[in-house]
Amino acid sequence: MNRKGLFKAYQVQAARQENARTRTLILDAPLPSEPGQFVMAWLPDVGEKPFSISGNDPLTLTVCDVGPVSRALCALQPGERVWARGPLGKGFVLTGTSHILVGGGYGSAPLTFLAKQARELGQEVTVCLGAKTKADLIMVEQFEDLGCQVLLATEDGSAGEQGLVSLPLLRAIEQNMAAGVYACGPTGMLLAVWQLCRRFQIPTQLSFEALIRCGIGLCGSCELSEETCQLLGISSGFLVCHDGPVVIPEG
Repeated sequence: MNRKGLFKAYQVQAARQENARTRTLILDAPLPSEPGQFVMAWLPDVGEKPFSISGNDPLTLTVCDVGPVSRALCALQPGERVWARGPLGKGFVLTGTSHILVGGGYGSAPLTFLAKQARELGQEVTVCLGAKTKADLIMVEQFEDLGCQVLLATEDGSAGEQGLVSLPLLRAIEQNMAAGVYACGPTGMLLAVWQLCRRFQIPTQLSFEALIRCGIGLCGSCELSEETCQLLGISSGFLVCHDGPVVIPEG
């Protein structure tokens, strides 16, 4: 069996609180992987769920408390164990030497991994982060510590510009025509990013969130809608867990 399908036990080495509902777990071993890929994390008698990889050496997972599995993961303390299988899916591929990263809500987490990869190569990174309120933003300091330019937008205006993340994205594009834009977040946000980037003819990679159950393309629960596939110019029946999560739109 491909070892990606086998669970490996990890021990929590440290944990960092990102906001009231979000916690980052730093585990005790690396996992060779690419930014944008994910793992299925499992706890005995609780269940398993997919989580983006926010760091690979050591394996790092950023978890938002939204249900039984994520709540149990957020409650883990250093020394306790969690099981993960992966890496799964297809991740981002850096192109060029100047990049704009766009994160909506908890979509910011996997972009820290991508930003770190780009900065280690000495490349320029601008990060646009959006959320409902200042309290909902995550990873701002992590991006700043990596030497990224960080632009913020919140719907209530409590941090950065008031409005959607497309506002700072437009400013970033106008200031610096990057080689590529890489985005992760809700579908509506991703489609808005794509339409803006298409207007400026900037290559774009979109990481979709979806209801992933199996993680290996068997159950079909994470299939993108026909409308979304047509808009992006990709084949219908696109499975986020197997064909993505990262989509490279046509045109």
